[in-house]
Amino acid sequence: MERGHPVRQRAQPAQTLPRFTCSLSALTRSGGQDVRAPQMKRVKDPAQKTYGWHSRGYLSHFDGGSIPQAITFRLFDSLPKAVLEEWSLELESQPSEPIDKEMRKRIASYLDQGHCNCYLKDSRVAAIVQNAILFFDKERYPLSAWVVMPNHVHLVTTPLPGKPLAGIIQSLKSFTANEANKLLERTGTFWMPDYFDRYIRNQKHLATAIAYVENNPVKAGLCNRAEDWPFGSAWFRAHREW
Repeated sequence: MERGHPVRQRAQPAQTLPRFTCSLSALTRSGGQDVRAPQMKRVKDPAQKTYGWHSRGYLSHFDGGSIPQAITFRLFDSLPKAVLEEWSLELESQPSEPIDKEMRKRIASYLDQGHCNCYLKDSRVAAIVQNAILFFDKERYPLSAWVVMPNHVHLVTTPLPGKPLAGIIQSLKSFTANEANKLLERTGTFWMPDYFDRYIRNQKHLATAIAYVENNPVKAGLCNRAEDWPFGSAWFRAHREW
């Protein structure tokens, strides 16, 4: 039996919001129905490998060990392949570094428009994802910030020694995909197989990354203040829940 976080009493905000705890056995509420988030099973980390740059498909990654990293993963249908290919053709004549920066900018903007099914708009599904993120906080990684958006997820975290980033993300995605599919009574792919990551260069970069993540719901027009969005670290920070 795996150890979860102890259940703590949480202060409720003035408006009616779902109530969450760090444990996956905690009770979450949505639409008048009580949905108990299932106990998370550990997924064994992949064998240790040398840290450094590596590639899976067309995305390169820096698995920098215990270095803070900003991570984004998204739903399988959140960004059509045809759109990515069109952007690649438009940008192919530019140097590689500006292309990477511009591509990230375009992807972020597109995701915030909330295209396709947006399964994470369902607060029950968002709660599963958020609870899974919190489950291994300080055990596999200390969280600096996170937000669950309608079709993607942002994290700022630092993998602990011996906990490769690829294994952490695979574990999160595998568990949440299975649980979300069961809840939604669907089968098949839930997340895109890859993810985006950027290592944090310094304290200023860390502060910028946290601010970006926590204010993403405001930028996307989902709420007026970051702390109003219940599926992110800003809400927990504002209500001293984390």
